[in-house]
Amino acid sequence: MITKGQKINDRYEVIRSIGEGGMANVYLGYDTILDRNVAIKVLRGDLSNDEKFVRRFQREALSASSLAHPNIVEMYDVGEDDGTYYIVMEFVDGKTLKQLLKKRGTLTLSEAIDIMSQLTDGMAHAHDSYIIHRDLKPQNIMIKDDGQIKITDFGIAMALNSTQLTQTNSVMGSVHYLPPEQASGKGCTIKSDIYSMGIIFYELLTGNLPFRGDNAVEIALKHMREPLPSLREENPEIPQSIENIIRRATAKNPKNRYESARSMHEDLLTALDDSRMNEEVYQYKYPENENEGKKGRKALNENDDDIEEELGDSNNNDIENNNSIDPELQEEKKNMRLIIILGIIFACILILLFILFFIVPKLSNGKAATIPNCQNLKVSSCEKKLQAAGFVVNTKIKSVSSNTVDKNRVVKTDPSSGRSIKKGTKVTIYKSLGDEKIILEDYTGQNANSVKTLLETKYELVVTIEKKELDSADKEYDDDEIIGQSLEAGSEVKKGDKLTLYTPNIVDKIPDMVEEGWTISDVEAFCNKYGLVLEKTEQETSAYSEGTIISQNLPKGRSIVKGMTLRIVVAIKPKVKETPKPANNSNSNNSNNSNNDSNNNSSNVDSGENGSSGESNNGNSTNTE
Repeated sequence: MITKGQKINDRYEVIRSIGEGGMANVYLGYDTILDRNVAIKVLRGDLSNDEKFVRRFQREALSASSLAHPNIVEMYDVGEDDGTYYIVMEFVDGKTLKQLLKKRGTLTLSEAIDIMSQLTDGMAHAHDSYIIHRDLKPQNIMIKDDGQIKITDFGIAMALNSTQLTQTNSVMGSVHYLPPEQASGKGCTIKSDIYSMGIIFYELLTGNLPFRGDNAVEIALKHMREPLPSLREENPEIPQSIENIIRRATAKNPKNRYESARSMHEDLLTALDDSRMNEEVYQYKYPENENEGKKGRKALNENDDDIEEELGDSNNNDIENNNSIDPELQEEKKNMRLIIILGIIFACILILLFILFFIVPKLSNGKAATIPNCQNLKVSSCEKKLQAAGFVVNTKIKSVSSNTVDKNRVVKTDPSSGRSIKKGTKVTIYKSLGDEKIILEDYTGQNANSVKTLLETKYELVVTIEKKELDSADKEYDDDEIIGQSLEAGSEVKKGDKLTLYTPNIVDKIPDMVEEGWTISDVEAFCNKYGLVLEKTEQETSAYSEGTIISQNLPKGRSIVKGMTLRIVVAIKPKVKETPKPANNSNSNNSNNSNNDSNNNSSNVDSGENGSSGESNNGNSTNTE
């Protein structure tokens, strides 16, 4: 357990926790040697006990530390301290792209292009060094207040790809950006990262993910089979050139995607040129679906230029002659041969079973008998009963768990009781092991739907998912992330037992816009997203910088109701008051000679200023006289 003030490797002092995940915890630390703040990522859970993963993680993290690019988080150190495996990297004072999307909903076209230009430039640099990220998603992209982005988690992404992990929350977080070839179990290439960047671009412009589902498998299947929803149908103001970039990056067939991240970057730089505003919809050169038919495959073989690009090679070489074979076609042929062989074996088994159970009994002169019911009997009693009925008892007694039959009692026989078969047939007895105990794990941080499916199908538990109010809001949670469970980790349960998984009751609430330093544009985007009525009041003050939000009428934490009014006070610079100019002096020659006139003028001025009041006084004087 990492605590505040603890020193890692006698060098990095832990200041505070800044994030938790299914694979690692992140801490703000202080490098006592180089006198700078750093981010310390510490592996957690089973990962630190997996030697194969740790070796891979250290090797890949050291490899990624060679990357030097303004849009890639710099790695400073990788090591181990008393069983704690850590990676020290540049501390980025900002938020993740996912947090920005949750706050803003969608980004403007220019903002999205700027972010994607930085992302593709950084990934092009990584690909030039033969480093593939494999897990690009908004959660792994930091954005600073000045708009600069930083790509993180190179080492962990590459190490995870090489180990058989079941980190459910990691899978659910990544599956929304998973390329079809990776979902189908094939290897990753630079084009896998390009696909993920295309999905991210789509989310930046729409605020939505293109494919959703109840579990990771359903989403992965949609990535493999369903076409990407049209961006322009959702927002017709998006230029066709932008949709073409997304269409090309998210092509299901890697051959239809960009050759490199650099190509995608260069395409982004010219996307808003006038010459590209009305360009045609990008058409795929190769079939998107492998099942489009033999005609599509035959067409590929007829064109030498169409047979190219081995997926694992980032320096795609051109095919040199007509005899070259497409690796995908080779793989498809192997799969077809395997299917044919398995089909033949399955057919032979069916024929053999048919002969054994239907033909042989009819050809045999032996008499048939019914297998007696031995359930809940002692094994010895069952043996005697079977032998008395004319059957041969298998000397190998098998064991199965059961919550209905007592331990060491007979659960069933094979063949099962009640069947009429030939006497002399060998019968196998299955005895009970009793209730099978299941030891619960700590499922905190994992996806509730995936854990529910696992526990119900594998262990036959009765699992329910309930929403639970969060104790604090100092951490960002996914909607389906488990924050607690009704039975503690280590509890013993059996089939049929009930377990409740708690997920955060994430209700959109009013944030503290003053403390969080929101801008007016942030507040307007927030109100548009949730349907709030915004009223702005300006206040002259020198105590706050111009544009700063001084106060808000809705308190932090209040639930949002569509149509409610949000009133904010925005600071503006005080207006500069003009200093009055001094009055012109009268001619010195006239000043001394006009005292009476001045007095008269003063009387006139006074009466003029008093207006009707002066006239009233005159009137009163007249009446008095």
